[in-house]
Parts: sequence; structure tokens; C-alpha cells
Amino acid sequence: MRRVLKAFAGLVAVIFIAVPAAFLILGPERLWEQFGPADLGDVDFATLVRRDTPNDALACLPEFCVAKADIPAPAIAKPFGDVFLAVQDAVVHEPGLEQVDADSGQGTLRFVERSPLMKFPDTINLKVVPAQNGGSAVLIYSRSQLGQSDMGVNLARVKRWADLIEAAARNSAP
Repeated sequence: MRRVLKAFAGLVAVIFIAVPAAFLILGPERLWEQFGPADLGDVDFATLVRRDTPNDALACLPEFCVAKADIPAPAIAKPFGDVFLAVQDAVVHEPGLEQVDADSGQGTLRFVERSPLMKFPDTINLKVVPAQNGGSAVLIYSRSQLGQSDMGVNLARVKRWADLIEAAARNSAP
């Protein structure tokens, strides 16, 4: 029994030394790359299937998504092109944010945002779509690369970005 306890204690000690050492030697970004790319790629909002784990969040409207949204997508009474520019302006100052793709013709933007301390990567997809009465809607999907739970980070981000986008669209030139 003592051997088992000593072996277990040794294993625990190695883990407590090896993981921080890898974190310091490789750096958090390279360490998390061992689990796959930080950018999780494009999504098709029309056919999006939400995760079974609580580490994603969606802002959408029923006419654009079959998946259940956490909050309604921002609906803005401005044309597509103006809203697309407002979206870019709204989120550009987010800390740890990297834009990895943009297609103004399709109205899509994709970002990777990393958490401040541990640098966990999340992928955020946005799509500006023409809505009824000449306005536009902004669909937002945020998801974590790692883990089973995000402690509400993605939902908080989607809510914050929806507010930022609405404010930027209100303040932009007509």
C-alpha cells in the first residue's frame, strides 16, 4: 500500500512540475495548439448544431438559425454595408482579439480571442444578414476550443458584443 501511495505522490509531483514547466517553456499559445488550432473555422448559421457542453453561446433570430439562441441577434435599422463596418469598429478594441477572416461580400467575420492569463482560445463567428424592412441582423456564435465549461465567458462575450455592435451602429454615420 505504501508503494502505491509513493507512486501516486510521485505522479502528482511530476504533474505539478511538468505542466507548469511546459506552460513556461512552450508558452500558453503553443501549449494549447497541442490540442488543435485556435481558430475553429467557419460556421453555417442556418444549419448550426450547438454543442452538448456549456462552452458556446449564440445570438440569432429564428429566421436565420435552427439552433436555439441564447439571446436575440442585434437587429439594426441600417443597410448591410453600414452594419458590417460598424461591427468591425465595435469589436476592434477587445483585448486579446485577433481577426482571422473577413468576407465583406458574405458579411462574415471570424476572430480568435484569448483569455488574459491562461490564453485559452475562443473562436467568434459573426455574420451580418439583410433583415426585413431594409435593416440588418448580426448573428454571433462564440465557442471555446478547450474544456467542457467556460464559466459563462462565451455568453458574456456574445451579450457584450451585441451591445457594442448596437451602440456602434447607432453612432455611425447614416
